Amino acid sequence: FSQTLFLAHFYMPPPPGKDGKVVDDSEHYEDFYEDVLDEMIKFGDVEELVICENLGDHMFGNTYVKFATEEQAHKALINLRGRYYCGRIVQAEYSPVTDFREGRCRQFDEHNCLRGGYCNFLHLKPVPRFARRYLRRTRLRNRYRHPYGLHYQKKNRDDDWPRFPIRGTSEERRRCIAKWNKLLKEKKEKDRRKKEKLMKKKALKEQRKREKELRKRQAAKEKEEKRAKENGEDTTMKKEEEGGGGGGEEKEDKKDKDKGNNDVEMNDKSQNDKDGDSTMKQEIINKDTKGESGVPLFNQNAAPYMNPERLKMLNGR
Repeated sequence: FSQTLFLAHFYMPPPPGKDGKVVDDSEHYEDFYEDVLDEMIKFGDVEELVICENLGDHMFGNTYVKFATEEQAHKALINLRGRYYCGRIVQAEYSPVTDFREGRCRQFDEHNCLRGGYCNFLHLKPVPRFARRYLRRTRLRNRYRHPYGLHYQKKNRDDDWPRFPIRGTSEERRRCIAKWNKLLKEKKEKDRRKKEKLMKKKALKEQRKREKELRKRQAAKEKEEKRAKENGEDTTMKKEEEGGGGGGEEKEDKKDKDKGNNDVEMNDKSQNDKDGDSTMKQEIINKDTKGESGVPLFNQNAAPYMNPERLKMLNGR
């Protein structure tokens, strides 16, 4: 990146007159300078806008625009791509030149350059009067400003740490270093508190873990005690049963007698049910073989040898 943009062959002076003499281009040059400056101000603070009047093929009409920050120059470069001025495409690119005093022709400034328009040093056209005041003001304003611009500082420094003022005064640098020390102390204090908080949290977690383990051990111990008590009661019951052996035999005899009585009652019930079923069957057979008056409908001796329905037919039913 660079703060300066290079516009190749951007300025075109008016053509010479019919007699071949050079035409005064002061009015044309001021209009061109005003147009370019108005357009470049849209992208940021312009510190310098210089135009070459060299006649060499590689320097003819070259224009240099120096912005206050690299970000502004980058923004201008992106927006100038593919644009046209006076029917010619704008060829914009970065230039490493930041101080034009080193590249200027001293002899041209003193009006005695022997090489003329084909000199390889910069023969810069004078800045119009209306633009001098603005350019001087922007240079003074940006001299003590942050080198990367306030917008860049706000965008990339979310914390309170300021960037070092490279172009600032010694007082501003001391102030910046003092603020750094203060912020560093605050950061260390914050880290210490955070570390203490984490240690306390870790200790509390370990304490809770120990308490949980103790509770588990106590619960297991209580269970074992309960089991031991239950086992002790079972042993006492066994001893009592063994001590009173006669009483136990009498109880077993009573149980056997009760079982025998219950078996007898069940056998009686089943026998009575069988007798009732046989009587019911006999009544049904009598109804079939005798009429309503009770008189037999067919010969009893022939009953075993003939179908009862056929006998009913024969008897006229």
